Amino acid sequence: MTQIASELSFSQQLNQNPKSPAEREAILADPGFGDYFTDHTAVVDFKVDADGQGGWSNARIEPYGPIQMDPAAAVLHYGQEIFEGMKAYRHADGSIWTFRAEANAARLNASARRLALPELPPETFLESLRQLVQADQDWVPSRDGDALYLRPFMIATEAFLGVRPAREVSYRVIASPAGNYFGGELKPVSIWLTTSFARAGEGGTGEAKCGGNYAASLAAQMEAEANGCKQVLFLDPHNDNAVEELGGMNIFFVFKDGTLVTPELNGHILHGITRSSVMQLAADRGLKVQERKITIDEWRSGVASGEITEVFACGTAAVITPIGELKTAEGTIASPAQGIGEVTAAIREQLVGIQTGVIEDLHGWLTRLA
Repeated sequence: MTQIASELSFSQQLNQNPKSPAEREAILADPGFGDYFTDHTAVVDFKVDADGQGGWSNARIEPYGPIQMDPAAAVLHYGQEIFEGMKAYRHADGSIWTFRAEANAARLNASARRLALPELPPETFLESLRQLVQADQDWVPSRDGDALYLRPFMIATEAFLGVRPAREVSYRVIASPAGNYFGGELKPVSIWLTTSFARAGEGGTGEAKCGGNYAASLAAQMEAEANGCKQVLFLDPHNDNAVEELGGMNIFFVFKDGTLVTPELNGHILHGITRSSVMQLAADRGLKVQERKITIDEWRSGVASGEITEVFACGTAAVITPIGELKTAEGTIASPAQGIGEVTAAIREQLVGIQTGVIEDLHGWLTRLA
């Protein structure tokens, strides 16, 4: 379903009862992750008739608040929903920037095609971010390590119970000040290996960023937490137990010969924007980057032999996080590096430096929002 409209202009209905400066500052002092939300939201409506006539309209900024929705809305019954995750960073001069927004726009539309939702014009996607951040720029943290997390999403709002793509859809963006995803200082995390659950399957929605994938990971996540772990790792049991990804992050292995390995994209694995950025920065540093199959047996033997020297995970929320140990029902694969590995630390420092404006952006990844 593709309706590409001309660029839309956003109207503004500002919140008449925003958080006070004191309330906002108290939140920014300890934002957590996804616990608090700004005063406004960006919204664009979509509607077509049975012949496909219509499209996107009524782009606006309005006060943050509950969504009024019919109980028969398609998203509530058939899960027709997609989302993105990205951050806005305040630079030293007070300006506000986001990272690789064009890639998020492209991935949103790739997810839309898989979930039979309408594609959103990339310029409308970018303008929705710009309009929301400009309305709520006082919410963008200035404390080191913090950012404003942006959550664009699209839901099917048409009221009907037939099984077909919805003809009425709502695209929205909300924003939440965010601290460290895992809390506190950066340190290695423990990961649980699940053999009871799979994240995605052949021909499924694994490479789409949709809520159902994350809902399907929650039972495994509870298993991980019961075993004292922060995240869960999924394998492909039909492909020699090949490593795929974590519940919400991609994974990398550093080999002692300077090779950086990450599982190849196979239709099951999310096209992580942080993942592709890490690969580019690693190549810039002279590392050999490989996208290939890596099995749990290779992980275990590589750590034991010293061939694998570091393991880390990456994603928008946590950026880059070293993996301290992989716990399994059969034992533990300990981290090959004590603390944060040299390559992990160097790539993370460079990536965060680009995002926050401390290091020059040589790839044109930054987009100014305010």
